[in-house]
Amino acid sequence: MPERHWKNSPLRELTVKAINMETHHIHPELLQRQVRVLVVGCGGTGSAVVAGLPYLHQALVAHGHPGGLHLTVLDGDTISPVNCVRQPFARTEVGLNKAVVLVNRLNMFWGLKWDAIATHLRPGTFISHSYSGDDLRAHIVVGCVDTRAARSAIQDAVGNWSSVSYWLDLGNNSDSGQYILGEPLNERNCRSRLRLRTAAELFPEICNPALDDDQEPSCSAVEALERQSPFVNSTLAQHALALLARLFRYGEISHHGGFINLATGTASVIRIDPACWKRIRRRGKRSSRFR
Repeated sequence: MPERHWKNSPLRELTVKAINMETHHIHPELLQRQVRVLVVGCGGTGSAVVAGLPYLHQALVAHGHPGGLHLTVLDGDTISPVNCVRQPFARTEVGLNKAVVLVNRLNMFWGLKWDAIATHLRPGTFISHSYSGDDLRAHIVVGCVDTRAARSAIQDAVGNWSSVSYWLDLGNNSDSGQYILGEPLNERNCRSRLRLRTAAELFPEICNPALDDDQEPSCSAVEALERQSPFVNSTLAQHALALLARLFRYGEISHHGGFINLATGTASVIRIDPACWKRIRRRGKRSSRFR
């Protein structure tokens, strides 16, 4: 029976065409040795990312990856009573450092030897995949920070003479957020048409400390929940981790980030497409979608 199109159907004039989507292939060296991951910030989103990384590590090892992941968590904050409402901390841990508590917990449960550094990322810090003095070491940097000043510090640390492969940035407001995997311009990543643009390149305003509102952290549980819904952090973290898992499992991805909105129940991806990146930057100049 011949195909029939209804008169008012949008499919009436549809013709089938091959859709050529650009893809990004994982850096080969990340499949040949242990991958060092640095998570900067372990609040609501960071703690959710950290909790999911052992599963990615186990999956890599099961599929024959030589070494899986080695994680370092960097955060100078201590646990407050309010943190126990939205973040995975107990009241008995109030006053302890967030990074130390989370990493100790993972090491005991999973039998790992991951590291915690109880300090904030300082401006001028240098991050590379090999040791150089007192500088941090990482192939992949995951930024889970909530200020533009902190993002600016990450941007500087992974750029210029750094040899970091990827910078995965996550950020959110009350019920929506974004995750963007980028290849920062540095000694490892040269300029090219399809180099994955970072969050700072797509939305330059997120790295401008002058735009920070300097609002103090919530001092009550109710206020904390009003500023951020209970599940926005974990939903965002799961999307970001799934992107990393796909990159390692299949060696390529056709998108390098996306946006989620829990209020509308929608999600959209950022395609690997220079034209798409230009449109995002134009929209970003008109209105900011970040905290």
